[in-house]
Amino acid sequence: ASRDCLLGVERSGVDGLFLATTTAPFAEKMASTLAATALDLPRSGRTLDFTNSLRAGTGALLAAADAVKAGSLGSVLVAAADSRMAPTQGELEQFLGDGGATILVGDGEVIATIEDSYSVSHELTDVWRIAGDEFLHTWEDRFALDEGYNKIISEAVAIMLDRHNLNPSQVNRVAFYGPNRRRHQELGRRMGFASEQLQDSLLSQVGNTGAALPLMMLVAALEESRPGDTLLLAGYGNGCDVLLLRVTDNISKMAQRRGIRGYLASRKPIPSYQKYLLWRGLVPVVPASRPDRDATSATAVWREQQQNLALYGSRCKHCGAQQFPIQRICVKCRTKDEYEKVRLVDKKVNIFTFTQDNLAAAVDSPVIVSVVEFEGGGRSAFDMTDRDPEEVQVGMPVEFTFRKLYTERGIHNYFWKTRPVR
Repeated sequence: ASRDCLLGVERSGVDGLFLATTTAPFAEKMASTLAATALDLPRSGRTLDFTNSLRAGTGALLAAADAVKAGSLGSVLVAAADSRMAPTQGELEQFLGDGGATILVGDGEVIATIEDSYSVSHELTDVWRIAGDEFLHTWEDRFALDEGYNKIISEAVAIMLDRHNLNPSQVNRVAFYGPNRRRHQELGRRMGFASEQLQDSLLSQVGNTGAALPLMMLVAALEESRPGDTLLLAGYGNGCDVLLLRVTDNISKMAQRRGIRGYLASRKPIPSYQKYLLWRGLVPVVPASRPDRDATSATAVWREQQQNLALYGSRCKHCGAQQFPIQRICVKCRTKDEYEKVRLVDKKVNIFTFTQDNLAAAVDSPVIVSVVEFEGGGRSAFDMTDRDPEEVQVGMPVEFTFRKLYTERGIHNYFWKTRPVR
């Protein structure tokens, strides 16, 4: 989502990354610094994690807007993502989904302005997890809805509308968090909005994506908005954040991105529930009959972070040969230590050759290793994911996706994989 947002944006001008999630990979270690490194943002930027609440996404957006308005930061990338888990065969498993959205906040030629915001806090234990829990806990449905969701969002939205002497019919689109599609639509009607004003909640297509859902809905709303439109955004979780936005003329100048519409159009269903359980790690899998993996070296991870996390290669200053991993000696002209680093992750790549291994230990067999050829030269091998083995062929275009490879001694190891361009 962040790479899509940053298309055509000079990354050196981004002053910070605020990352919101309730499912951070570490309990003590920032996720925003990892994301900023993978995105090749300036090291001088401010990175902050917002967590522990479904309101983390709208909270991060408000904090970024305040920082820009105060002049302490020029522009901030606000990213929200979640991957929450529920026990199998329950209602929550059907409703939950994984997703992410990113919005760049600044004071230049913006596509929408934040006209006003209002927040209310409300202590209520309705959905929660404690340290060490893998799955969500929920309290009785009627209590959570009547004393939390329905009451708090209605109250906050009503106050915002009253502040600006607006009635519900004067809002073009309203995007607010929903636990499921039925409850979302019921609350919209209760607040006085017509069905055509309610932004598609994505709940029937993607599911409840937690802290990311309000921002995903906002992105989807902006994709369908016209200059002058009034948007209302509400995030929920132990209270509510409401933002009133106005779409500007710059919406028509925005560069084409995949956005919500593009990613939904390219989605590919998981073939079976059994496959879902395997990918989630919810059923035991026989371990490989091989020696244990070597211990992860935090020193090596730190030393090679620009190469492995931001996917930098080298380009020879003498002959122009491009290669990955970074090489001190050019493989073409043998010049030593005469190279410049070049970011390769956004370059076009095609499969030069590949192999399919049905014997290698994997949750999703066969293991496919693709040797790709970079635009501008150079080849290297990467694991391939999100693919149909029957459709992989030499010459097909692929793209990079940032993935967690494995966890060892509590250290998550991230790298890039290839996947077909859908």
